[in-house]
Amino acid sequence: MGIIEKMRLDNKAIFVTGGARGIGKSVAIAFAQAGANLAIVDIDIEEASKTAAMIKETYNVETIAIKTDVTNPDDVNSMIDTIINKFGKLDVAFCNAGICINAPAEEMTYNQFKRNIDINLNGVFLTAQAAGKVMLKQGHGSIINTASMSAHIVNVPQPQCAYNASKAGVVQLTKSLAVEWATRNVRVNCISPGYMETELIKESEQLKPLISKWNEMAPMKRMGNPEELQSICVYLAGDTSTFTTGSDIIIDGAFSCF
Repeated sequence: MGIIEKMRLDNKAIFVTGGARGIGKSVAIAFAQAGANLAIVDIDIEEASKTAAMIKETYNVETIAIKTDVTNPDDVNSMIDTIINKFGKLDVAFCNAGICINAPAEEMTYNQFKRNIDINLNGVFLTAQAAGKVMLKQGHGSIINTASMSAHIVNVPQPQCAYNASKAGVVQLTKSLAVEWATRNVRVNCISPGYMETELIKESEQLKPLISKWNEMAPMKRMGNPEELQSICVYLAGDTSTFTTGSDIIIDGAFSCF
């Protein structure tokens, strides 16, 4: 089998949390283009259902939409049961759901801080743990977590200490799981995107004024596109990355290099 064939994801079963829009939706499309069957997981079931239907119609792969609160263990376990009942297995987990709350540290409420940690870090743990349990029994699997360049730098000018802390936690969680499961054929990696020009950012009145400042600071003088994350996720999901585990792959146009 050649390298191109090995890059295919035909008949692999994959879930994508935060899959209704943004990075999750873009990567889900790439998985579908490579032949995978998908569970689009999101708290917004209406949008998740639209994304799942579009992917199924466009790429002729099996898709389902599942409403899940990734901070709720019962919800996460129910999600896994639904996936196994539908596909009979779970090959890849893309633990991607996340939020960002911008508030000065001295003004941030505990509930704001906790919500950031709950979704971005605890949610990744719960979904990766649930996926890992299935994969360890199967004897194979790949887990991809979404961290951020914010795990490595302190973003300016926006104040986002909770987000930065949560994403740094995702990187170390990823490495820890990778080491624990390394001899059991379950790989765990994460991607650390820089600023991505998603619909959410383009439509946010709070963030719009910051875009020009980010672009001015960026070595490439622009934000990334979600599509520029697709190929690395397909690589991590597939059979050409069998020696890649515990890696944090930064895709930020060199933003965090200085």
